[in-house]
Amino acid sequence: MTRPRPAETKLLICVWHHFTLWRAPAEMAEQVRRRWPKMNVVHLPTYDRLDDEVVDIDIFVGFSLRPEQFVRARKLKWIHSTAAGVSQLMYPELRASRVIVTNISGVHAIPLAEHILGTLVALARNLPAAVRYQQERRWAQQEIWDSPLRPRELAGQVLLVVGFGAIGREVARRIRPLGMKIWAVTRSGKADTKLADRVLPASRLDEALRGADFVVLAAPETPETRHLIGARQLVRMKPTAFLLNVARGSLVDEAALTAALGRHAIAGAALDVTQHEPLPPESPLWGLDNVFITPHISAVSEHLWERQTALLLENLERWFRGRKLLNRVDLKRGY
Repeated sequence: MTRPRPAETKLLICVWHHFTLWRAPAEMAEQVRRRWPKMNVVHLPTYDRLDDEVVDIDIFVGFSLRPEQFVRARKLKWIHSTAAGVSQLMYPELRASRVIVTNISGVHAIPLAEHILGTLVALARNLPAAVRYQQERRWAQQEIWDSPLRPRELAGQVLLVVGFGAIGREVARRIRPLGMKIWAVTRSGKADTKLADRVLPASRLDEALRGADFVVLAAPETPETRHLIGARQLVRMKPTAFLLNVARGSLVDEAALTAALGRHAIAGAALDVTQHEPLPPESPLWGLDNVFITPHISAVSEHLWERQTALLLENLERWFRGRKLLNRVDLKRGY
């Protein structure tokens, strides 16, 4: 594929989301312009003019480009997704094309790992119960100790990380000093054995679940990972085990999880993502005392766009020098 020079390139940044942090700041476009003054850099803060602007773009920066817009973008050569997940782009028209797709794998690793670390401590020490008792103005020392989820130590417990990419590895780096045993499940059954004490392929997930005390879902959203955790998998988990999902809501059969939590088949769950977001007020998950819900904030960071921009600039440098791009997505696998 011939890569045009900066002066012959039109780059379009278009990112809009109801959550303001996910919107690309104008500074991102300004930094690109300062580095390549002759490049035509367009920043759209909303999707209002997207249909018109895509016609002659070479590079698109954003996480949403509908199939009909993709077809109109006949000069498009590269999509850089500002989201780690790219399932929304994996439509047949794109997969059949020669357009390159990259994502932001690694950008969220630090805040996600810290979120998971904090959640593990909160669940192990039963801090959600302490917060509930605080709201009732009760000094519930005995009640917390007598509860089925009494405080425990993380040292010696088995943490199973399903998906051992940038996030999973960052989690392992932070958790190992606590004395936890790290197990990993990957598609291939291969991973860095310096970070994981045991590595199993996805085909042996059920086996891994039987020995885990905490299960963290950090796998990409693909057709293969849809309902990766369902009724069959939940039955295999220990009744004292917790499930943490910071990946995508589609990885969990939410009805099966709700039923398992309702009958206390597992100790509990910490959910930062759900099947429908925002989680509807009528969802039974809100009323379960063994569920810790956070509103998709595990990746929130004041350094988000600083890291996003640094990655984009690095990949643009590579693009114009004809070098291999970072975080190229395998269109067959979808991640």
